[in-house]
Parts: sequence; structure tokens; C-alpha cells
Amino acid sequence: MTEALPGRGRGRRAAAIGWSVGFFVLAYILAGVLGALAAVLAVGSFEAIPEWTRSASAGSILIQGTAALIAALVATWLIGVRMNRLDRSALRYETGRRGLAGAGWGFVLGGLAAATALLLAVMVGGAEWVRDSGGAGAYVREAGKTLLVLAPAALAEEVLFRGVPLVLLAAAFGRGPALVGLALLFGVAHLANPGVTPLAVANIAAAGIFLGLAFYAPGGIFTAFGAHLGWNATLAALDAPVSGLPFSIPAIDYVAGGPPWLTGGAFGPEGGLTATTAIALACLATARWIRKGLPA
Repeated sequence: MTEALPGRGRGRRAAAIGWSVGFFVLAYILAGVLGALAAVLAVGSFEAIPEWTRSASAGSILIQGTAALIAALVATWLIGVRMNRLDRSALRYETGRRGLAGAGWGFVLGGLAAATALLLAVMVGGAEWVRDSGGAGAYVREAGKTLLVLAPAALAEEVLFRGVPLVLLAAAFGRGPALVGLALLFGVAHLANPGVTPLAVANIAAAGIFLGLAFYAPGGIFTAFGAHLGWNATLAALDAPVSGLPFSIPAIDYVAGGPPWLTGGAFGPEGGLTATTAIALACLATARWIRKGLPA
């Protein structure tokens, strides 16, 4: 494994912060350029891009997520591999059976956490599912398509927030401060989401800690990706909004019920205390996974 940031003290910490800032700036500029170019091809003009982006359609989410993923990987190669000589092991890019198993177990853990948040909303907040138009076949097709649409964005956010910056900052400050700092940034990055509230930002930051812990579980970044996708895909498959973005799934219709501070309301479970509870439980489970060295 290549050691990140040789040296010590303030210089090491300043270098970690500087490289991390450079990583984010480069990734976001590249993502913006690639996303804009792809959007022009999709909608035909620059003037139509803002409305198309706000529509949060499947095409918009897929294109923006793919652009962000490409940008994050380019920044990882340039800042992480070329500039800081981080190898695959240091970046926790597990391969083969270990990476696949980590992604699978992460998906299960994230899905269970999302399902817990929704079930708590049903139990204490009066949320419910009602019958909607469409049959089982339409449901399976739409849920599968939604999973594929959400995957690039989930992986992009993991490469961005649980990739090079986490490795560099953890080497300079320790895992705990690095996890918390990047989790806070992860929450702030969602401030522009529709209907966002302070509790929603806090919950997303807490989810950042959960995903950061998953990064250090067996399977590395692919475990974090699996957990992220499991959370998002489970909410969407059960017709609940994901970070303020609504999804229309055939056969069922999710009604949030009780007060938004409890169930999340239109923002989705991430805006309520039921998600706070579910994410806290997921953090505990993941921390135990790391301590016990359970197989992945």
C-alpha cells in the first residue's frame, strides 16, 4: 500500500486539505462541463438545461450521475494516483469476490436501513401505501429501471466523498475527524435539493458517516456504493422520495402521513426522525461489522 501524504504535523494536514479542495474543484468543474454538454445533446439548447435539470427525470438523473462519475474518476486518477501516488489498495478499491461481496452486503444493509425508516414512518407517523394503477410486471420493470438510473450517481458520490479526500484527510487527521468533516460536507452538498430542511441536511450528513464506515468495512468503496444504492433504490422502489426527488412507481403509492419532522413529508424519509433512527442503527451495525471482521 502506498502511504498517503508522507511527512507530519501542520504541513501534512495543510497538504491533505489543499489536495482535497483541489480534488473537489476539479471534479465539480469537469462534472459541470460534461453534464452541460450531454444536456445540450439531450434537450437541444443551453436555455432549456435549467428546466430539464430541475425536472429530475430519469434521463436527467442518469446523465448528471454519469457525468459526475466520469469527473470523479478523472480527478481520482489525477489527484489521487498521479499526484499523491495512491494505489488501489490505499483507495480501498477491492476487486474480485471481495468487492462484489462487499457491494452485495452493503446493498442489503442500505436497503434494510431504508426499509426501517419507512416502516417506522408507518408505525408512528401514519404513513401508508395505497394501491395505484399498474401490475406486477410494470412494477418490476420500473423498479429495475430506477435502480439502473440511480447507480451512477450513487457511485459518483462515493468516489467523491469516500474516495481520495477521505483517504488523504484520514491519513492527516485520523479516520474519525475525516469521516465527520466529509459527512458534514456531504450534507451541505444537498442544500439545493427540493424541499430540503435543516433536519434533512443533518440526516444526510449522518448518512455520510454511515457510508464512511461502510468504506472501511470489507469490500471498501464498493461496500459504500452498495449501501448508498441500497438506500436510494429501496426508497424509490417503495415509491418514497429520495432526498426530495420523487419517483413514480406503478402499483403502489406512498403517502408520508404524519408531521414532516417525523416522517420527512415530501422530502422523503431522510427529512424526518424515522430516518435519523434508521441511520443511527445502520451506523452501529456497520461499526460492529468493522470490529468483528465479518466476511464480505
